[in-house]
Amino acid sequence: MKIVLVGAVLLALAGGASLKELNVSQPERDVLSGRVIFSTTCVRCHGIDGKGEGQMKFTPPVADLTSPAVQGKLDARLFKSVHDGKPNTAMGAWRESLTDDEIWDALAYVRTLAPQQNDGMGGELR
Repeated sequence: MKIVLVGAVLLALAGGASLKELNVSQPERDVLSGRVIFSTTCVRCHGIDGKGEGQMKFTPPVADLTSPAVQGKLDARLFKSVHDGKPNTAMGAWRESLTDDEIWDALAYVRTLAPQQNDGMGGELR
């Protein structure tokens, strides 16, 4: 058992994580704040319902944030897309306009846009 624990710690440290980081839980995200951020920042392109039917039209089309393709992505990947932007799309980097916490809150709201599922697995950060 000790070998497994030591191996897991070594693997985590080799990946750049410290022991302190391993014990830190993610703070609770503020969905209501995220809704405000979404409605003032994201709605122009993604639309009120997040389906990509906003006031502005782009080629390639804006992502449908309710789609399984978006909702199935890990939170870190979605965060990177918002923070750094997406090359060759209209999705610019928001790192200068929004704090990391504001981006995470907006993503928490985006998770609420997922179509309701019967298994209770939708609507949460992953």
